[in-house]
This record gives sequence, C-alpha cells and structure tokens, in this order.
Amino acid sequence: MKTVLIVDDEYLIADILGFALEDEGYAVEKASNGRKALEVLNRVQVQLVITDYMMPVLDGQELVRAMRADPALQTLPVILMSGAQANEGCPALFAAIFDKPFDMDEMIATVRNLLGG
Repeated sequence: MKTVLIVDDEYLIADILGFALEDEGYAVEKASNGRKALEVLNRVQVQLVITDYMMPVLDGQELVRAMRADPALQTLPVILMSGAQANEGCPALFAAIFDKPFDMDEMIATVRNLLGG
C-alpha cells in the first residue's frame, strides 16, 4: 500500500483529503507543519507528500527545500496546495500545484498519476 503524507495546519482540509485518499486505497499520514512532516518522513516510508504553502514553523516551500537537501527525499514527489501563494516562490520544486479550494477528483487523479496507478 502506498502512503501519502498530508501536511496542513487546517485540520479539516487534512481530514477531508485524508478520507478521500483512504477511500482510494492509500495509507495516509498527517502533519500540521513542515517540521512535523520532516519527523514523519524520518520514520515512515512515504511515496508522496501533499503540503499546504502557508503554515507555522516551516512552510510548504521551506519543507520541500529541506526535503531536496536530504538525499533520501530528493526525488519524492510533492504536491503544493495553496490559498493564494501557489505560484510564488519556486513552482519547479513541486510535481503539481493546486489552488484552494481544489477539485477533489482532480487531486485524486493527480495522486494516482504520480504514484503510477
């Protein structure tokens, strides 16, 4: 079973997305900020990360930069979801970018495509 890490400080969004992914057969891990996400990535084998942009402690862009600096996480695909800042910063760091609110079917299709099934 492939595992997806959802990183968002808005619990409702993380829960709704998590339930949708679990319904599609994925295992789901959650973290409320980038620092906690890095802790999860150190202890759980994850195949995809979906992260918010604006979060306390470590935002989505800082998270992906930290991941790219770690040889074990350099190629892990990351989807960015954001309310407003999705195209600021460095979009090339992300496999896909979704503006909030996003279409759940499109998100699931993108996850399926990135995970090869």
